Amino acid sequence: MKPDSPSLLDRLDARVFDAIYARSLVYNTCWEDPAVDRQALHIGPDDSMLVITSAGCNVLDYALCAPKRIHAVDANPRQTALLELKLAGIRHLDHADFFQLFGTGRHAGFAALYRDRLRADLSPFAQAFWDRRTAWFTHRDPAGSFYFHGLSGLVARGFRGWLKVRPTLGRAIRDLFDARSLDEQRRLYDQRIRPVLWSRPVEWVLSRQLTLSLLGVPYPQRKEVQAQHAGGVPGYVRAAIDHVFRELPVADNHFWQVYLRGRYSARCCPEYLKPDGFAQLKAGLAQCIVPHTLTVTEFLKLTHDRISKFVLLDHMDWMASSHPDALAEEWEAILDRATPGARAIFRSAHVNPRYLDRTRVRRGRERVPLRSLLTLHDDEARRLSRRDRVNTYAGFHIADLPA
Repeated sequence: MKPDSPSLLDRLDARVFDAIYARSLVYNTCWEDPAVDRQALHIGPDDSMLVITSAGCNVLDYALCAPKRIHAVDANPRQTALLELKLAGIRHLDHADFFQLFGTGRHAGFAALYRDRLRADLSPFAQAFWDRRTAWFTHRDPAGSFYFHGLSGLVARGFRGWLKVRPTLGRAIRDLFDARSLDEQRRLYDQRIRPVLWSRPVEWVLSRQLTLSLLGVPYPQRKEVQAQHAGGVPGYVRAAIDHVFRELPVADNHFWQVYLRGRYSARCCPEYLKPDGFAQLKAGLAQCIVPHTLTVTEFLKLTHDRISKFVLLDHMDWMASSHPDALAEEWEAILDRATPGARAIFRSAHVNPRYLDRTRVRRGRERVPLRSLLTLHDDEARRLSRRDRVNTYAGFHIADLPA
């Protein structure tokens, strides 16, 4: 079965997304829960991992499990530049300065730190990128936080501005993050936030492809959501956020905190920002990380490493629609470089992504459906996805490759 042919509007949306992606830092923090990933992957000291870099947060989290090697791979050099800056900070800064940069998102002395202690440790592209963006960390205004920059940061900043003209809702959200129990949290959300938050203007903004593109969501993922949810993108987002704030404690939900507040707190932040995690990375665990600015296929064709764990995020959604032949080639490369019985995790806008059946991979003289080559652990994936503190993906998938 051939993929559905995109309409003229779909192709226009795709071009807008590609143009934005090709010129911007899209993700300033990761939007996948590594606590869930760790349970799915069982990372050990003999593992060599391929991880799509994104903002590098989860790469650093996995490094705390002490694998042999983590290849951080991303086609967008700006994402690599962010990971390089974090790695340089781990090597050359103390925890207080590092936390100001990537915890509070602001450091008045960043320009000097960058010039004197970090810049020389970066690749030429990363140097050129951060040379022009030291102000991302130095603004005194709260809206100057690093986490209000980059494409996803623009959306967070816009939401912060919207809350300023709705102070009652803003206070309710602050109270929500200070809730001391799940019952109190649920009551605050149901009574003071949910009835006000889900307005027609908000739903209109969420239904715009430009908004989704700024969040790193291309049109194929929007189509997948619309195909399975009667309320479209706004209805899906509403259901996802309902689950997060009604069923999961916010006390350790740093994903939503950073986008709503523009900063982490010492108590609620990723593991790599906590004193113990930072100290372990600085003492040597970060040395296993090797950044690469390549596509997954390009990297796998160049590396001599055998990969035992793959973290593929959600990129197959848009590849399946826009570049189906490239997706098949990528999986052929994955299977060729994987260790026997390697494990992959990936996310999707669809509970049961069609590319598992539509992507046909060359095995010998035949081309077979991808699904037939994978052992999918659907029950385990569903159980873990209910614990995901982000909860923005309809599908979380755990797959073992052929032994």
